[in-house]
Amino acid sequence: MKNWIKIFGIHSLKLLSLCFIVLINSCAKDGNPNNLQDADPSKYERPANPGVIKILAIGNSFSEDAIETHLYDLAKEKGIKVIIGNLYIGGASLANHKANADRNIPIYDYRKISTDGTKKNWIKTSIDIAVKDEQWDYISFQQVSQNSGQLETVQASLPGLFNYVKTKTSNPSVKYAYHQTWAYAPNTTNTGFANYGNNQTTMYNAIANVSKNIEPIIAGSIIVPAGTAIQNARTSVLGESYNVTDGYHLNAFGKYIAACTWFEKIFGQSVVGNNYNGGFSAFEVLVAQNAAHLAVLKPYEVTSMVSYEAQPIPLVDPVLVDFGNATPSPTWNQMSGFTVGSKINLKDTKNVFVGMSLTITERFNNINANGSIGTTTPLNMPDNVSARNFYGNARGPLFNGIVTPRGVIEVAGLLPTLNYSFSFFGSRDATDNRETLYTVSGTNSGSASLNPSSNKTQIATVQNIRPNGEGKITISVTAGPNNPSSNGWFYLNAAKITSN
Repeated sequence: MKNWIKIFGIHSLKLLSLCFIVLINSCAKDGNPNNLQDADPSKYERPANPGVIKILAIGNSFSEDAIETHLYDLAKEKGIKVIIGNLYIGGASLANHKANADRNIPIYDYRKISTDGTKKNWIKTSIDIAVKDEQWDYISFQQVSQNSGQLETVQASLPGLFNYVKTKTSNPSVKYAYHQTWAYAPNTTNTGFANYGNNQTTMYNAIANVSKNIEPIIAGSIIVPAGTAIQNARTSVLGESYNVTDGYHLNAFGKYIAACTWFEKIFGQSVVGNNYNGGFSAFEVLVAQNAAHLAVLKPYEVTSMVSYEAQPIPLVDPVLVDFGNATPSPTWNQMSGFTVGSKINLKDTKNVFVGMSLTITERFNNINANGSIGTTTPLNMPDNVSARNFYGNARGPLFNGIVTPRGVIEVAGLLPTLNYSFSFFGSRDATDNRETLYTVSGTNSGSASLNPSSNKTQIATVQNIRPNGEGKITISVTAGPNNPSSNGWFYLNAAKITSN
């Protein structure tokens, strides 16, 4: 070693050590595709990518919802090579993007999905760097959701942002897109819903109107009508099934619908029949893909999908129903509406729509939250299922101003050639006898009862009921003959349905 130092000199040794440190740091950084990097991605060498369609969104969490989860896989299934970029700032408006562009502020998360599906994220990136990073084929803009139906806010900021981006892009054939976002769910927590009178239809119509007026701002631009696709799907039997609990961001299924819309609009081919299902049931995929397809055909108006219905199938796996309004549990269908007309469409425990629905035809009184927890029954209920129930009062005095002699539920979408069995659980913290009678009727009928008072172990089962010719069965819940309670209290917490 001493001889080696003498030959090369101490300064050469320091230089060699520095080179090793740089090499190690470089390998550590490049070896982690998810490493957050404060760096200019355009400095990294990339192989040529002929035949690759490159898409960049300048957006926020709504562009994250639409293009970061399923779009790559939808394209891959059809053999389409893509690079997908998203310039992300949560809650960013067009005004924010324009200000960031004007001052060249490196404030974005730049998420990028490569042709092999790997994803990298560079922090503290500017619009200038990201736009120059690739010869983008499509660059999209969008307004922040609470202002997405306010045309004046788009007219104020989009022209300047668009003109800035035009000076930075290196692809003379680049196409510009406007991402039409979606109206909020009625139960949203977003205070911006007040801009539209807290009305979903009003918000959607305003968003569609903005979309119609993008062409004068960006000549030759395309509209990606994700908002119309979501609204189309809301007209189906699935109803409001596309948002997380905040009522404005999309859940996994909503993201699939939005990505289907991007796929069809960008790639110019129908998404209907695409074999990438995102892990959703065949019926969900049918609704999602057709909602997107219909939106591309008619981007500024809602197309009704009430005719799209899951077909009845034999129950290979059971259907579990939670009657209450606690946080929904996986594998359980939650029936939270206890008044006449409340309806849900049912999935089995494998998350497959089975073509069945439940509808309240005679109301219960309300929901009670004093059921038992720590139950041990064949239904294997989590506590948030067993602890809540639909209850009724079969006789006076009035409770909540009413008497509910019985609660009745119609089960539809059954196969008339099969027999169906029902197991019921009822529970309420109490010490007196509140016997509840469950009667199931189709072409034949059967009844079973239990005492719900502090019940943790008992279920009532009615077996082998054949639906009527319309594929329907009714469930009646009322006070049993041995129920001495002054109000005739009765309870329904949960049910299990099987067929044979």
